[in-house]
Amino acid sequence: LPNFAELKNSFKDIFVLYLPKDIVSGDFYWFSKNNDSVLIAAVDCTGHGVPGALMSMIGNTLLNQIVNERGITDPGHILTELNLKVRSVLRQDSDEANSTDGMDMCICKLEKGRLFFAGAKRPIYVSSKSGIAEYKGDRYSIGGRQNGDRIFTTTEIEIKKMKEIWSL
Repeated sequence: LPNFAELKNSFKDIFVLYLPKDIVSGDFYWFSKNNDSVLIAAVDCTGHGVPGALMSMIGNTLLNQIVNERGITDPGHILTELNLKVRSVLRQDSDEANSTDGMDMCICKLEKGRLFFAGAKRPIYVSSKSGIAEYKGDRYSIGGRQNGDRIFTTTEIEIKKMKEIWSL
């Protein structure tokens, strides 16, 4: 899991509600910061205990490769690449594949007063003075059995007072 001190350095007011069912879990959150943007994700992997934790390790490692090594920062593109990599690592791209494991997740990119979001079967909720708005993600997961290519979409969400919640 990301170091909480790193999160506090990037956001003026933050908390993390992380209550896994077991110590070894298939749920994780992920964080990356570069010069002018911050990316944060919440991920729910298939499986509980050790199988879920293995999927978490695969997901965390692949997210770091895609974003920090390859420099891909568009949320939809990240999910599209993650889907391809998970299917490759678990050898799900053949008709004989036994694995149906995968993950549902949402990922956000905060950059220069703008919020970009992509979701794999997960929404994001944005609170404002006028209420709470739900932005739905795409209707499919990362990995698992699939027909055809999965291209994930990025949604830009207007944030008027971004500087009040985020500091780079």
